[in-house]
Amino acid sequence: MRIDSVDIGRRASAAVIIYEALKKAIVDGQLADGAPLRQDEIARMFNTSRIPVREALTMLEQQGLVETQRFKGAVVAGISPAEASEIWEFRALLEGHVIERAVPNMDAEVIETARGYLIAFDKATQPSEWGDLNRRFHTHLYRASGLSYHLDVIEKTLDRVDRHLRAQLSLSNGVRRATEEHEAILDACAKCDAARAGALTRQHILGARSNLLDHLPGG
Repeated sequence: MRIDSVDIGRRASAAVIIYEALKKAIVDGQLADGAPLRQDEIARMFNTSRIPVREALTMLEQQGLVETQRFKGAVVAGISPAEASEIWEFRALLEGHVIERAVPNMDAEVIETARGYLIAFDKATQPSEWGDLNRRFHTHLYRASGLSYHLDVIEKTLDRVDRHLRAQLSLSNGVRRATEEHEAILDACAKCDAARAGALTRQHILGARSNLLDHLPGG
């Protein structure tokens, strides 16, 4: 099992440390869909008992990152075509609304920082870089909305699907297409055209959904 473990011994925050390590491994795609998460093995890796491991797995299950299967125990949660379609549709609605609210609050610094992420994204060569920079680009723009609850929901939703987003970017012309669409979104933001930024964001996300569904088993 590939996760970044540490020796936590008797530290009171053991469950949180295990939770964060497992979450990162799942979101980054180091642990594949359906990968078993054996409590004994994880406890040995972190030099602790099974109690904080169970607590960590419960937290991950509440976020939809882990599921418990009969006879198998805890495994990394997969995603079906129907779930992917619903999640991407939800993202399009929510993120389109948030960026519309954000645009009137954007200043030159917000635009230039986003442009830096866009340039780095275009130069990146690894899926892990694409996924991270794609997320930074979008969430940076969304923060100008000041809608903290909406942003928290977006972050949790992205945690649920981030590894699939990385896979989608790696498919066919995903990166080139994303770069062009990011440029159009940023241009609309720079011109203070909130309606266009919202429409382009929704189109961008739904286009990614179609690309992903074409490659998901059963899609």
